[in-house]
Amino acid sequence: MATSGKLASFRLPPLPTVSELVKLYNLRAEKQLSQNFLLDLRLTDKIVRQAGNLKGTHVCEVGPGPGGLTRSILNAGAADLLVVEKDSRFIPGLKLLSEAAPRRLRIVHGDILTYRMDSAFPVKISRPWEEDPPKLNIIGNLPFSVSTPLIIKWLEQVANRSGPFSYGRTQLTLTFQKEVAERLTASTSSRQRSRLSIMSQYLCTVHSCFTIPGKAFVPKPEPQIQQPFKLVEKVVRNIFQFRRKHFYKGLEKLFPEACRVELTHEMIARADLDPTLRPTELKITQFRALCDAYAHLCSLDPSLVNYEHREELRQKQQAKEQRRNMDRRTYTKTKDSIEA
Repeated sequence: MATSGKLASFRLPPLPTVSELVKLYNLRAEKQLSQNFLLDLRLTDKIVRQAGNLKGTHVCEVGPGPGGLTRSILNAGAADLLVVEKDSRFIPGLKLLSEAAPRRLRIVHGDILTYRMDSAFPVKISRPWEEDPPKLNIIGNLPFSVSTPLIIKWLEQVANRSGPFSYGRTQLTLTFQKEVAERLTASTSSRQRSRLSIMSQYLCTVHSCFTIPGKAFVPKPEPQIQQPFKLVEKVVRNIFQFRRKHFYKGLEKLFPEACRVELTHEMIARADLDPTLRPTELKITQFRALCDAYAHLCSLDPSLVNYEHREELRQKQQAKEQRRNMDRRTYTKTKDSIEA
């Protein structure tokens, strides 16, 4: 496709809006897949502009969902857009876009973590590593569940010059959950500095473009455990104090000794978990179930909220020491009486 002409010439014909498609196909963001949709085309246009001039280029979009970014990429003039979508619910809406942009949109129903991108585009677009990047961009609004493993995979491919980087220094324009973006861009001495910071910065030049407000997403991103921070921290802290043992050992310490066994069993049953799992084997969804179960028990007995087993141990130790002192005083008094 020719790359000259006004941007308006690339505009898609009238189509249902992204919001209308979401309603038409009854699409809902799945929390377990950490999905959040961007439906504001002004915002998706802004994201796509960060990738530079896309006229006549090849683009791979990761996880297009209902197609908000997809529309912006096509409107920006991409000649060849490959979308990789794992969730079958979104395929009909993407096919509608494909029909509106003939020979410009290819749909792959698959998992980006296993998809072979090194054979997805023509070899002729390849450029030597030392020269300018190829006319190939990867763009995506990455869900939290896949962002870190996908970045690690891509970084390894950058080092090996394989996958999408077999074509040259392919550019990536991606949105992440804020904490992941902060780790990617963290500088020396930053609290967010991590393994991901070093691995990404030694191989790539990483820029943070702008922050997308939570209200722009549908649904608004929320913590995966809907309980107060202190409650979650307390449950997690107690479970991990015996990280090599079955998780119920730490769970027991959430409850006073008098009702410890009973409430531990009730909490595990309510969370529907195998008590022989170890702390490191528990998934976020399972921690969520445990926190919800603990919150329920606290609602029945509010005294559990402030219970700390170490404080109970300390009080028992003090009582034991007081009894010892009392016994010593009694023995001394009795002995003195006898001698008298």
